[in-house]
Amino acid sequence: MSSYVMVAAVLLPMAGGVLIPFLPFKKRSVMAVYIEAIVLVTSALAFMLIFNRPDEAFVLFRFTGQLSISFKLDEAGSVFATIIAFLWPFATLYSFEYMKHEGHEKVFFAFYTVTYGITLGIALAEDIVTLYFFYEMLTLVTVPLVMHTLTREAILATRTYLYYSLGGAAFAFIGMIFILIYGTTSNFTPGGVIDPAAIGDKTNLLLLIYVLCFCGFSVKAAMWPFSEWLPKAGVAPTPVTALLHAVAVVKAGAFATIRITYFSFGPKFLKGSWAQYLLMILTIFTIVYGCSRALKETHFKRRLAWSTVSNLSYILFGVLIMTPLGLMGALTHMLCHALIKICAFFCAGAVIYKTGRNYIHQLDGFAKKMPKVFIIFTISGLALMGVPGLCGFVSKWYLAKAAVESGNVLAYAGVAALLISALLTAIYMLTVSVRAFFPEKDFDYESISDVEDPNWLMILPLAVFVIVMFAIGLHPQLMTDIVAKVAAAAF
Repeated sequence: MSSYVMVAAVLLPMAGGVLIPFLPFKKRSVMAVYIEAIVLVTSALAFMLIFNRPDEAFVLFRFTGQLSISFKLDEAGSVFATIIAFLWPFATLYSFEYMKHEGHEKVFFAFYTVTYGITLGIALAEDIVTLYFFYEMLTLVTVPLVMHTLTREAILATRTYLYYSLGGAAFAFIGMIFILIYGTTSNFTPGGVIDPAAIGDKTNLLLLIYVLCFCGFSVKAAMWPFSEWLPKAGVAPTPVTALLHAVAVVKAGAFATIRITYFSFGPKFLKGSWAQYLLMILTIFTIVYGCSRALKETHFKRRLAWSTVSNLSYILFGVLIMTPLGLMGALTHMLCHALIKICAFFCAGAVIYKTGRNYIHQLDGFAKKMPKVFIIFTISGLALMGVPGLCGFVSKWYLAKAAVESGNVLAYAGVAALLISALLTAIYMLTVSVRAFFPEKDFDYESISDVEDPNWLMILPLAVFVIVMFAIGLHPQLMTDIVAKVAAAAF
């Protein structure tokens, strides 16, 4: 029965989403109930699987031999599935209010709901073929979401996103082929599947293929030099940018790098190699580069997007340490960053929705008129900085600890990058809050008389996210114990 639940969790939102444009909803509220019901049922199915993981796999379709579309939920997949299943219902609720005046709602929610099923397909993928299949589908279904407004800027951003994604997919495809040739199985296996007897004198070739595959999947994780598409995609409606930058797309890229590193090529084959060092240099550079670009950016959502570029490489850095503690730090930050960043983006979206202001210099005095939004935004900024008592501190602590204990000289440089990033994060996040709370003495509040907090559909998700940030920050043991077991099981 559990095997059929896996299939239902993937196919229900896909089928339900496809039907949205064709169903004759008499009222918008009926459509909202229909969509939220599908999302909630899907999340319920996902949590059933997470808390009662089936031992057996389910083969949905077999091409030939070891090439199949098959599902199996393991420990690592459970972490990604938890992020998706928890955040998606709140993101959908927020979207109902935000999309009121955006137009083409049926099309938007169709793709938005289908994306849920496809992202779960990535979490539930039993093997590299299934992962690649859903990874490519994720690109296709999110392209219309990025292009939703159909403005010239949106079309150009969509082209950039598509070009980068297709280029990354080509590199990832090369990696998949080599895994199929030199691996003992296509299934994800803790410790990797590369057959030493089949490698022969091709060690450096396989390391090169790993680098290409890692870079291919890390396009969605916005690692430099593949990061430009992410800020440009901020032209999409905020529910989409939050989806891209916090939950589905970027985390799918980070999750895929975990899969190929620990479950396909294997840390035993990779650790200490030039491939590990080269990729670690790229991630360390991206951590500082993303923060530097965020500091310079004046557009509200694009600043948060550059922040995402930096924080995603925290995750990739943890992956490349290639120790159980490093993977634990990566998974912890994947969870915490998703929570923090979707909260920050939704705060930015609330400002844009209520006022139409997009730039940071336009936010002076807003906190007096939008106290709920800016208090929550400030808390998310503190969490992103890594202030103790909030979830961001927990993940950064384990990443730094893993880097120090690894004995890797480059990992020590990564710790320095984390410290620099924390300082720059404090500047670019708190600058927004300071302007909102403390405008100039002669500031004219009548100039922002139209500014006010949004309704409960937007505030409720934000409030829940803040509560969870504090819960993890003050009582991290439950989460860290589980993630530690997940990380240990990957070796």
